[in-house]
Amino acid sequence: MVYVVTQPCCNDASCVEVCPVNCIHPTPDEAPFAVSEMLYIDAQTCIDCGACVDACPVDAITSGDELRPDQDPYLKMAENYYQRYPLESDVRTEPSRASISAGSGSLRVAVVGSGPAACYAALDLTARAGVEVNVIDRLPTPYGLVRAGVAPDHQQTKAVADIFRAGLGHKRARCWFNVEVGEHVSHEELLAHHHAVIYAVGAPSARNLDIPGEDLPGSHAATEFVAWYNGHPDYADLTFDFSGERAVIIGNGNVALDVARILVTDPEELAKSDIADHAIAALRESKIREVVVVGRRGPAQAAYTNPELLALGQIPNVDIVVEGLESALDSAGGALLDDLVVEPRIALKVEQVANFAKRPLTKGNRRIVLRFCSVPMELAGDGRVEAITFDRAELVNANGRLEVQPTGFVERVPTGLVLRSVGYRGNPVPDLPFDDQRGIIPNEAGRVVDPVTGDPLVGVYTAGWIKRGPTGVIGTNKVCSEQTVDNLVQDFSAGRLTEPVADREFGDLVSRRQPNYIDFRSWQRIDKQETARGREARRPRVKFVAVADLLKASAAV
Repeated sequence: MVYVVTQPCCNDASCVEVCPVNCIHPTPDEAPFAVSEMLYIDAQTCIDCGACVDACPVDAITSGDELRPDQDPYLKMAENYYQRYPLESDVRTEPSRASISAGSGSLRVAVVGSGPAACYAALDLTARAGVEVNVIDRLPTPYGLVRAGVAPDHQQTKAVADIFRAGLGHKRARCWFNVEVGEHVSHEELLAHHHAVIYAVGAPSARNLDIPGEDLPGSHAATEFVAWYNGHPDYADLTFDFSGERAVIIGNGNVALDVARILVTDPEELAKSDIADHAIAALRESKIREVVVVGRRGPAQAAYTNPELLALGQIPNVDIVVEGLESALDSAGGALLDDLVVEPRIALKVEQVANFAKRPLTKGNRRIVLRFCSVPMELAGDGRVEAITFDRAELVNANGRLEVQPTGFVERVPTGLVLRSVGYRGNPVPDLPFDDQRGIIPNEAGRVVDPVTGDPLVGVYTAGWIKRGPTGVIGTNKVCSEQTVDNLVQDFSAGRLTEPVADREFGDLVSRRQPNYIDFRSWQRIDKQETARGREARRPRVKFVAVADLLKASAAV
């Protein structure tokens, strides 16, 4: 018997830490980790102890004997990984971690944000003696994209929030939800009350297509749609037009596939998840039969991961149609493409798409169309989106790089709903420097720096997407946050941080500015009521989405 990592893998690497024979890779100190889709267990080294199963926060590891037929590709994915990256040694190198020097006194840190990067930072900080943490988030609820971004049909992935409770609920941590930095408390005030501030505020905005008609009604950022169906308070009142039979999604990353699944999955199946009630009501009335997922390049360059692609082919009563595959594979850049697919995960993407293309279609099924080598040119319509035009493209070898070259063959595709899924982007934080081109806070290994001089700003740090850009999966933020916390602790022990000048009653300041703050115990009241509502409806939870309802639930005894 061998254990296998499957679709919900979040790259948290908790399994790596408990494996007694170092058979789970890539580890956080190995180069592929930062870009790896998931972790892999080496069948030749695994001793079947099962320690990884207990450690996995999202129940992604299962016995090979218990794999369903549709999970068999995960065995091949692991085999391919170790063919590409053979194990050279069974000796694990543990990364050195900074510790607080004796005599340095207690360390007070503010963490702005409560998504994965912020929660991993809080976990790391509270694991060290003598550290006090204040976690601040403008939303009434914690966990960021785990609550408001992970697709509702991926409940196992959301389970990672269970490990975050230990950090947010720690006796040396206090939470201040529904409190906004820049409105209720300033950056300068945070520094006055703490030795250091870690900004882990994510990348909440969407990138633009920059084409005519992008702002027409009927055209939305996919990030807004995701937040809407997940019950994010800022987006709960949005409306989407599902009256037509076709929706078009621009982009082919994991978010695009999430959105496509939600649009074609039977609403009664979605109703078993924690999807927002208003979203279920609207999707039950949806007339959409076809969702076109559009990529400028081919399947080898697509940003989605293999687990998400595999999941796409497992939706009941939904066909997968492939368009533009020949243009992507039989292009002038073919030689480069051959080199590219040496990488196992890329080869598997191409193989899986090719297998989709061979599937027979079933009359009456909804369908997802994976359309490659199409460049969006314009969204057109009289007062709202009625169609989108594409230029059929080909991939060409441009000095050793595959580039997209429009062919001039233009096609008009009727649609009343376009969802733009071309990436997330960070927003400027008040009183902090900002790299507008990259959409991040400028930093060196988590230390925020002056963009002119390059010197670190004393006591100011960053982690997560606002630090490195919107890359990686949930668990990638663990290593990212650990790097930031290590550097913060090193600076504190070396005497490079300024002692707080304000008194310790940060809570008094917040209470005066925002009486409607929600602490961790109040969040637990919300959580308890949402899960209780879920049990009544035979669902994981039924969310409160309005701020007023969340505040009311937080005060319930």
